[in-house]
Amino acid sequence: DEIEALSSIYGEDWCVVDEDEKIYCIKISDCLDHPKWTLCLQVILPPGYPPAEPPIYQLNAPWLRGQEYVELANSLEEIYLQNLGESILYLWVEKIREVLIEKAQSSEPEPDVKKTTEEAEDDAGDDFLLDYQPIQEDPLQMLNCLTPGSQEGAEELPPIHHGNPITDRRSTFQAHLAPVVTPRQVKRVLEKLYENKKIATATHNIYAYRIYCEDKQTFLQDCEDDGETAAGGRLLHLMQILNVHNVLVVVSRWYGGILLGPDRFKHINNCARSVLVE
Repeated sequence: DEIEALSSIYGEDWCVVDEDEKIYCIKISDCLDHPKWTLCLQVILPPGYPPAEPPIYQLNAPWLRGQEYVELANSLEEIYLQNLGESILYLWVEKIREVLIEKAQSSEPEPDVKKTTEEAEDDAGDDFLLDYQPIQEDPLQMLNCLTPGSQEGAEELPPIHHGNPITDRRSTFQAHLAPVVTPRQVKRVLEKLYENKKIATATHNIYAYRIYCEDKQTFLQDCEDDGETAAGGRLLHLMQILNVHNVLVVVSRWYGGILLGPDRFKHINNCARSVLVE
């Protein structure tokens, strides 16, 4: 009944991705005529929904990342907790619309038109991918090319290598790697990557780094999900298993409009592993 009602209310904006698996998608905008901000909410309704389980959801928008993603996700979780056992999809959609309306009424600049849909970006073909650059150097020499003792070297922008892309159901994943020995270098590499328009407009840019501090014999490490929950931690765990250090790995994902489920984590780790092995 809830699905039928939502389909009637939202019309063409409501999409059935997989009826058997109960996967649905809805495009939400701040207004109908001239939308400024648009977001895609995708949900999977588990067998226990609504009495015992919440929907599994994913929020997709090129502009939605970092703190904004966390705040919106927290709002949806709060709605679920306040309405345990009840149908909540309509409440979620209207909450998201409320957030978009607030953004439209604020002084925030409009997003780049080319950033409004991941599918449109994906339809452009593979020309947006950075050139695959096989790593020719000796890996040990590359990872140790900058030492913590060299302050001048530590401030230089390290070389950045781009791995072979993986595409599955219109989503594309590509890993980028750089040797780093200081957090400052991590920041510089990220800034350099984000200068590339295609990387900057990726749905997610997940990263993790590990730097070995010889003087303290400890690791300085951190990770970032960038809206793909738990992906950064999984990437860092992979790096720990492979025992790599003095390296930053960034995995860009361009979402193609089809839910991949757990396969997305497999692709993130596989392209990261490939560029690390090379």
